[in-house]
Amino acid sequence: MSLLDEICAKIGNWQFELSRHATNQSIIRRITMQEIREAIETCEMLEDYPEDKYGPSCLILGFTKSKRPLHIQCSYPSRPLVKIITLYEPDPLQWIDLKIRSKNA
Repeated sequence: MSLLDEICAKIGNWQFELSRHATNQSIIRRITMQEIREAIETCEMLEDYPEDKYGPSCLILGFTKSKRPLHIQCSYPSRPLVKIITLYEPDPLQWIDLKIRSKNA
């Protein structure tokens, strides 16, 4: 099973937690837990941060059932719960096709 498959399985089974930052961002940006799970169903990994100072993590792009794009940065699935570090709707001015950081970012 790939790293992404493991992350998707855990989030799909509610085996995740939000960091304080992610909790705040989900409230400010009105991102629901259901939307997170929906986005994970159709996700792809955009960036991998195996040497991140707070522990290995990655950035994922997924779409909700209503086609809302979400970027979700989360920990590797090595712990019982995947930690969602931050989440947001990507700004088209900072991302090319929502997948590649623009030079303006």
